[in-house]
Amino acid sequence: MSMRLKVLHRTGFTYAGGAVTSFNEARMTPQTSAEQELRHVRLDVVPTPWSTTYTDYWGTKVTAFEVHERHQKLVVTSTSTVDVDRSPRTGLGMTWAEIGADNVAAEFVETLELSPRVDPGDDLLSRVRAMAAREETPGDYARAVVGLIHTEVEYVTGSTHVESRAQEAWEARSGVCQDMAHLAVGCLRDAGIPARYVSGYLVPDDAAEQIGRPVAGESHAWVEWWDGEWVGYDPTNGVAVDDHHIVVAQGRDYSDVPPLTGIFTGGSTLDMFVEVEITRLR
Repeated sequence: MSMRLKVLHRTGFTYAGGAVTSFNEARMTPQTSAEQELRHVRLDVVPTPWSTTYTDYWGTKVTAFEVHERHQKLVVTSTSTVDVDRSPRTGLGMTWAEIGADNVAAEFVETLELSPRVDPGDDLLSRVRAMAAREETPGDYARAVVGLIHTEVEYVTGSTHVESRAQEAWEARSGVCQDMAHLAVGCLRDAGIPARYVSGYLVPDDAAEQIGRPVAGESHAWVEWWDGEWVGYDPTNGVAVDDHHIVVAQGRDYSDVPPLTGIFTGGSTLDMFVEVEITRLR
């Protein structure tokens, strides 16, 4: 189902005591690919900053900006229009021997690293390694892994934080989309399957079904694994990635893709706020 969508993403920081200066990066521009086309984007920052844009190593458009006046609050608003027509991908059915070949390891080395951020820990790895031994293909194993995570990890807002590691979410059997994506990435990489973390937006069903009505959306995260092509799956919702998913960025883990990050001088603490609104235009 092809859709044209307007995404309003407003986020920022409030500073206790105010910030004298701040230096920030925003990754809030949807990508253009064979499955989605960015038609328009505007990024507004208050207070008005000095800014520049570039494309990072992972292919994500980044707006870097600096504010050199005292401010109590920083507000970043991205308004974009994007066409999405994405059918779930099933992969090309690579064998274990093909996925383990030297050329795959050389090409996808950065998405094979089992870093502390995505390491699921010994308890989960012992379970999924047994699954890998009995699944006929890497694709079969990948689908079994994301199904396990969806079934056993409960979505609980506030149960983890932005710096939480995958192992912590597994031990608690709770987390948010970031944690479930990290868990899936770690399990897949442990089996030698290239896997990457994807961030973007999830289009709610009520927004997809009604044209012209703004609906509260959300920033979201899911996983892609290599099976001759990148195959996307959303372990939080237990579904293959389709045209309800708008891609903004991919990377090794969350640290490569945060929508807004930065440093500041001035007050000692800050709070972050996030609001996403999605409207189907056609």
